[in-house]
Amino acid sequence: MRFWAAVREALAGTHRDYTEGSISRAITLLAIPMVLEMVMESLFGVTDMFWVSHLGKDAVATVALTESMLTLVFVVAMGLSMATTAFVARRIGEKDPEGAAVAAVQAIAIGIVVSIVWGAVGAWFARDLLRLMGATPAIIQTGQRYTGVLLGGTVTILLLFLTNAVFRGAGDAAIAMRVLWLANLINIALDPCFIFGLGPFPKLGVAGAAVATTIGRGCGVLYQLTILFSGQGRVVIRLPQIRIHAEVMWRLLRVSFNGMFQFLLSMGSWVALVRMIALFGAAALAGYAIAIRLVIFVILPSWGMSNAAATLVGQNLGAGKPDRAEASVWRAGLYNMIFLGGVAVIFLIFAEPVIRLFTNDPAVLPIGVACLRIVSCGNVCYAYGMAMVQAFNGAGDTFTPMIINLFCYWLFQLPLAWTLSAHTRLTATGVFLAIPIAETGIAVVSILVFRRGRWKRVAI
Repeated sequence: MRFWAAVREALAGTHRDYTEGSISRAITLLAIPMVLEMVMESLFGVTDMFWVSHLGKDAVATVALTESMLTLVFVVAMGLSMATTAFVARRIGEKDPEGAAVAAVQAIAIGIVVSIVWGAVGAWFARDLLRLMGATPAIIQTGQRYTGVLLGGTVTILLLFLTNAVFRGAGDAAIAMRVLWLANLINIALDPCFIFGLGPFPKLGVAGAAVATTIGRGCGVLYQLTILFSGQGRVVIRLPQIRIHAEVMWRLLRVSFNGMFQFLLSMGSWVALVRMIALFGAAALAGYAIAIRLVIFVILPSWGMSNAAATLVGQNLGAGKPDRAEASVWRAGLYNMIFLGGVAVIFLIFAEPVIRLFTNDPAVLPIGVACLRIVSCGNVCYAYGMAMVQAFNGAGDTFTPMIINLFCYWLFQLPLAWTLSAHTRLTATGVFLAIPIAETGIAVVSILVFRRGRWKRVAI
């Protein structure tokens, strides 16, 4: 009964003080809506892939290549989001909601400026960017409008990430969850309409997926801004606060830069992996794209659990309770391990029927099955690695994960993937194998560094 009462409270939203009381209950109240939020975030990609997969492998390859290019947007979004969550959580822990609102305004301002620049470049040079990523002429012809629309609408991606980071840092995880519910419901409804031209909607093909997703995210952003200005959450933005605070913005950027570089290293390595796989043809690329979408679908909820740890770290450090912050991370890591371990068992056993939900292409199917099984073997290590990394970020120590990513991804994973794929008979399978091996290394190193405790003394 206690568990279901906690579930109801988590979904409805709560104004509990997370620096007091049971750690397990605090994790539950934060993690349930954060996990559902991350499920909804990953559902954008899964929904698009489901409908686009009916258009053929060139359309699927277009989505994979465009998503890889969007990593630069996600780098900025996640770097700023980590810093925003850390700042807001620390201010809430210090009982300074006005300071949290000031940090939120600075983060949103930075996001708007960056998205205008990147959106203009992406929309104008969509064709050239696809060619740079190794797309064939057929893929470019099929997907250039999809790429242009999705990259041109990056303002919706950045603001969706940043404003939800404000809600998470404040402990308003249920609000962030509802934002993604709204955005996804709209995307799910519009995707087939714009792709296939149902009813009064134009038939846009693969470009329709980008239109539907951008509209869905845009509606989510409008809902977020309504919450922030109406005073329904713990952080309230008032008109006099909408101005640049140079000192706060610089401190936020300083933490964000390390966070951005941290994700640039990790996501940039994923782009490099896609480029390697593209050398083995459209079938290999399509199989990888489908499998990785499914992996991300389960990994993002785990990031939700880890985000709960980040919020608890920030708020408890702000309240002067570093031991409680550390205990929260170990507990979140354990719960994460149980969840991802169960998912790994399911994917190892049922990989083929799961992949068949997306394709029956005889060239694509075995590649997707192999990728899903191989990558899932690292799930237990992903679980603890994510919890540790988010603990550093929640404390404002974005430098440590950046260094870990530099060594484990760029100096280990990429050379290993190239060696296994290009210099053995494994071909694309060699790239798949390098993923769980490198992620295991990240988990081990992160745990060792976390135990040293330097993150407890970071001031932001």
